[in-house]
Amino acid sequence: MFLDELPDELLIALPYLFEVWALPHQLPPSGDWRNWIILGGRGAGKTRAGAEWVRAQVEGNLPMEAGAARRVALLGETYDQVRDVMIQGDSGILACSPPDRRPTWKAGERKLIWPNGATAQVFSAHDPEALRGPQFDAAWADELAKWKKARSSWDMLQFALRLGQDPRLCVTTTPRNVAVLREIMALSSTVLTHAPTEANRANLAPSFLTEVRRRYAGTRLGQQELDGVLLSDIEGALWTDKMLQAALLDRAPDMDRIVVAVDPAVSAGKSSDACGIVVVGAALQGPPQDWRAYVLADRTVQGVGPLAWAQASIAAMQEFGADRLVAEVNQGGALVENVLRQVDPLVPYKALHASRSKSARAEPVAALYEQGRVHHLPGLAELELEMSQMTPQGYRGSGSPDRVDALVWALHDLIILPGSLALRPRLRVL
Repeated sequence: MFLDELPDELLIALPYLFEVWALPHQLPPSGDWRNWIILGGRGAGKTRAGAEWVRAQVEGNLPMEAGAARRVALLGETYDQVRDVMIQGDSGILACSPPDRRPTWKAGERKLIWPNGATAQVFSAHDPEALRGPQFDAAWADELAKWKKARSSWDMLQFALRLGQDPRLCVTTTPRNVAVLREIMALSSTVLTHAPTEANRANLAPSFLTEVRRRYAGTRLGQQELDGVLLSDIEGALWTDKMLQAALLDRAPDMDRIVVAVDPAVSAGKSSDACGIVVVGAALQGPPQDWRAYVLADRTVQGVGPLAWAQASIAAMQEFGADRLVAEVNQGGALVENVLRQVDPLVPYKALHASRSKSARAEPVAALYEQGRVHHLPGLAELELEMSQMTPQGYRGSGSPDRVDALVWALHDLIILPGSLALRPRLRVL
């Protein structure tokens, strides 16, 4: 075997030669850059990459030789998190360092000291003013997107990073839609590597991956926390990322009604609009303001003819035991009902006519989300992406928001229209 042929001293050193074991996203890009951002899902190996990068900056060829950097700033959300994760964690600096190069942790001074004299000083993003005065030639910032004082902490770090010929900074973070992160990513001096949680599966418990996939796969939260995707809010969006994350539920309760809503496609082919098919249920106990809706599934199809989307719609009804199918008929007219009844002559069906714009119809539905009255089951990522691009001025995505249209029709039929009728004052008969 290959390992059997290696001398003992190389075998001893091998676990600490990170470039041998590193995943591609854990190695710094080549070229002239100042900021290296590692975006990754939970458990993707970001902390290990940051710790190894610090090692590579401060260590020389021999234990007592100087490296490229002599004074490093370690900046996290709190002092405790820097200590517990970046320094003493399972993937932190101490765990990654070979015995003859391992730094000493001076807790009282909040400082690491290497055998070659290099030092790393700890800072908290809660206290950006502490960065006034010290100066550094390298820095590692962890979970920047979580910092409550991200902008002021980042700015103070930039002023402190002024030693040496080429001061550099490594940022390891799960992506969140914060302005300072987007601005750093847009800089010409920034390079980016990215990886989902799955990339580091060899070092993760199989039960962890199974559980998080089951619970979060196909959701916007899963895209952010597992796929490491930066989800951005469009200015003025009717549905924000925060609203959509708050809507997520593991399972739905018993429901009083379930409808399948259809936004029919008027043409077929790869470039045609999709036929939006969304399944929504409602619990209608108590007064209308207590009613809750649950988006159960998105069965949207694209590039198919009328018979195919009609079959998909009827199949969704049967799968979820829906009470009724509702469909917009502004463009399809009587054709919509005719093609549905070709598949199921007895389908409970209601035709809906749009008299206002898509955005105007969507606004009262968005208000239900703001009130916490609509919940999403997992598996709705494509629908949620469309929702995040709807504004009062129109849809900001490409194509047509067919999934959103179907969702809006379903919630109008289940919650908004019945609720408004129930709240109308009854006429007194004299």
